[in-house]
Amino acid sequence: MKRTLLFALIALAITIDSRATVVRVAINDVIHPITEERIGRAIDEAAKTKADAVLIELRTPGGLMDSMRGIVEKILHSSVPVIVYVTPSGGYAASAGFFILEAADVAAMSPGTNTGAAHPVILGGGKIDDIMMAKMENDAAAFMRTIATTRSRNVAVAESAVRQSKSFTEQEALSQKLIDVVAADTPALLRALEGRPLKRFNGTTGTLHLAGKPVITYEMTIKERLLTTVLNPNVAFVLLVIGVFALIAEFNHPGAVLPGVTGVVCVALALFAMDVLPTRYAALGLLILAFILFVLEAKFTSHGVLGAGGIVCMAVGGLLLFDSPIPEMRVRPATAIAVSVPLGAITVFLMMLALRVRRKRVVTGQEGMVGEIGVARTELGPEGKVFVHGELWNASAKTPVPIGSRVRVAAINGLHLIVEPAD
Repeated sequence: MKRTLLFALIALAITIDSRATVVRVAINDVIHPITEERIGRAIDEAAKTKADAVLIELRTPGGLMDSMRGIVEKILHSSVPVIVYVTPSGGYAASAGFFILEAADVAAMSPGTNTGAAHPVILGGGKIDDIMMAKMENDAAAFMRTIATTRSRNVAVAESAVRQSKSFTEQEALSQKLIDVVAADTPALLRALEGRPLKRFNGTTGTLHLAGKPVITYEMTIKERLLTTVLNPNVAFVLLVIGVFALIAEFNHPGAVLPGVTGVVCVALALFAMDVLPTRYAALGLLILAFILFVLEAKFTSHGVLGAGGIVCMAVGGLLLFDSPIPEMRVRPATAIAVSVPLGAITVFLMMLALRVRRKRVVTGQEGMVGEIGVARTELGPEGKVFVHGELWNASAKTPVPIGSRVRVAAINGLHLIVEPAD
């Protein structure tokens, strides 16, 4: 009986061990609040399922400091070991990505990758004095020293990436004790970490057993996919322009509903992105000026000068809308031009149609009678009758009109015409 119970416990332990997994989350984007949320949810999921480790595959040019600090905090306090792996070859973890890499329980890189260049920068085009810049640099350097000391890494070299913006190849990072291992791919990484002793942030120790363990990819939720797409500067710019364009269409055709709803949704999503991204609000003035020029082009004859000016303002406004030293956090020139030229031409064309329709005189119904020429069948002094449009009408005039005189319809009051002498 005791043997049977012992074998059952051993089998149960083997089964539980075989079920343990590595939770993988791939980050191939700038660091922003949605990135922080994804990593936090993956760490929570790993703790809930009692996974052996969380593997963060990282490729990033950097991003927002606040989001980076939130990610580092989640990694340091994770109950599950966290491995940050800069991959694939040709990828990099710069700026905020370097802090995340150094904060991991295990820092790893693929051959042909690099990391570093973590000097703090100002997003949004703001101008600060030397004292404030020194404060930011010292704060970031102190944060890096804390991380490197906690993870027993080379503090001086790690700090040089902050103060001097130094970058390191994977071999340089390995030789200078900034990372723990270089591996060609994920299976090779897990094999290299098999049996590796580990000291956690809270002081506990353990041993990694990851070779051959299944790797479960933590996929983005629908909400995360949507918000990540919206936070792309190119998408945010397109949403903003299309939203304003749709609202203009709604104002020109009240009651159409669909353009109005589309415009409100697009502008709301664009404003959400602008609240997170480093937005230069002066560029919004150029975008507003662009639409004003489009309206003026439709209203006045400028032979395309006003329309061309609007297209230039829209393109330049798009290029300047998001100000960041990171290219991935700016609108691409190709996007700005591809949106501005056709949308500017369409806006001018539709505005011209709308203004022409409004200027055109009504020729049907009672309103179509205004301006018509008729003949006084009786003397108007001021009341009488006139023959207009093949019909006999009761009419009145402000001045006496002799019988047989030509009259012009000035207004209609129900079935009564207000006329004036036509000659």
